[in-house]
Amino acid sequence: MFKSDIQIAQEAKMKPIVEVAAQLGVPEEFLESYGKYKAKIDYNLLNNLGQKPDGKLILVTAINPTPAGEGKTTTTVGLGDALTYLGHKAVIALREPSLGPVFGVKGGAAGGGYAQVVPMEDINLHFTGDLHAIGAANNLIAAMLDNHIYQGNALNIDVRRISWKRCLDMNDRQLRFVVNGLGSKVNGVPREDGFDITVASEIMAILCLANDLEDLKNRVARIIVAYTRNGEPITAGQLKAQGAVAALLKDALKPNLVQTLAHTPAFIHGGPFANIAHGCNSVMATKMALKLSDYVITEAGFGADLGAEKFVNIKCRLSGLRPNAVVIVATIRALKSHGGVAKADLNQENLDALQKGVPNLLKHVENVTQNYGLPAVVAINRFPTDTEAELKFIREECKKLGVKVALSEVWAKGGAGGTELAQEVLQLVEQGQNNFKFVYDLDQGLKEKINTIATKIYGADGVDYVGSSLQDIENIEKMGYGNIPVCMAKTQYSLSDDAKKLGRPQGFRISIRSVRISAGAGFAVALTGDIMTLPGLPKVPAAENIDVDNSGKISGLF
Repeated sequence: MFKSDIQIAQEAKMKPIVEVAAQLGVPEEFLESYGKYKAKIDYNLLNNLGQKPDGKLILVTAINPTPAGEGKTTTTVGLGDALTYLGHKAVIALREPSLGPVFGVKGGAAGGGYAQVVPMEDINLHFTGDLHAIGAANNLIAAMLDNHIYQGNALNIDVRRISWKRCLDMNDRQLRFVVNGLGSKVNGVPREDGFDITVASEIMAILCLANDLEDLKNRVARIIVAYTRNGEPITAGQLKAQGAVAALLKDALKPNLVQTLAHTPAFIHGGPFANIAHGCNSVMATKMALKLSDYVITEAGFGADLGAEKFVNIKCRLSGLRPNAVVIVATIRALKSHGGVAKADLNQENLDALQKGVPNLLKHVENVTQNYGLPAVVAINRFPTDTEAELKFIREECKKLGVKVALSEVWAKGGAGGTELAQEVLQLVEQGQNNFKFVYDLDQGLKEKINTIATKIYGADGVDYVGSSLQDIENIEKMGYGNIPVCMAKTQYSLSDDAKKLGRPQGFRISIRSVRISAGAGFAVALTGDIMTLPGLPKVPAAENIDVDNSGKISGLF
């Protein structure tokens, strides 16, 4: 009988989290339990582990996602379980799911089948409250900013040049552009405002990039929230917000520990989107996992054009982390989708469509191996409908780029279904042929960095700067922020900025409509095409199928 992901998760027998922590060697005084099966680890543990050698870091990325599904998180979890199955000490490091996609179209982010992290319902819903704390911290800055204006505006803030938005962790297009402060004088100063989704907030980026609480506080102080009537930047530090924000985030900064169905320890901490933010879990959780294990399997959101690019050029650059190997996840079905096949017809063998769709995979392989200089293996997340002819075709195409292909059946078999992939990864790590490199230099101008990402990583012919983008770049560089990384906000569905251009599009240009400075996080955000920082719900949101019975048992979550 077919079982849904949530049914499999609900039938799992979990270990008490204190046992999972003991398995990792976490001293009890650093463990803060949230019930039986979740815990936070005090970040001060990192100081105690200071001289301990790091394990090996394995990054999991993918092709551009399609409605057919790729299973990147499933593969990440399954690879961790496969390494455990083979007798290695492995830890998984993932992002926290946002309620936006959980109730929208994408669903949860805890893996699937027999390669899941649990307790799945908790992880996909409120978990340990981190995202709510981030939203509260973000909105505290907004409240203090508007209060400063209301109380006399000693900093001479121009209410038409406020860049700090409020946020909430929900897909709600109605709040993208709002007017607030209406009514009588006691209700504040009327102005145009708007909301972002919490996982696109600069506070989320800061939490994921901070090395400790003091670093977090300093980064918050550097956030630019508005400009004066003379065009000078106003920071959260000038509003004296950093101390209160850090107080709200002191527990959220601690990495969360859970487990897989096979009891492999998993850190799930931080959750920035990769299409509009930097798409990586927290530096602190990754570093802690590396000190506590021999192998850490982490993922970056969406394809190697988005999450992996930001993992390399933002997370690695700012943290000193370096991956030892990369797994690029694809499915035969998804590649046929990139080749133009309708979802209803993906179960039929179609080598012509596969030939049209496989260039998407090969571009991601090229990005990882040539542009990032990292050893890679392609993981085909196998479906029963995949034919031997289709699998042979993928192997031959990847062989031309010097990359092996491993089949993954972790969805159906858990860790035992990922041993072929695990052995390929171990071989890559042991060979040590790593020529890691950044895609651009920090001393290049912002336009040059954007152009480099667009042409080298996406395969664009060039970049068109529209709207306020050129003026934005000029202003950011005048303020002295020209030597920072760029975080590209782009659709995840295509290598281009047009979601309808599938496969490996040719002859396109990237359109940059605006560029924002995230001075606290330490990067500039370039918004391309029609990307939105607050998504909306689809016509039939996933929320319509979610329910809970009188015993508290949730159904329809995924």
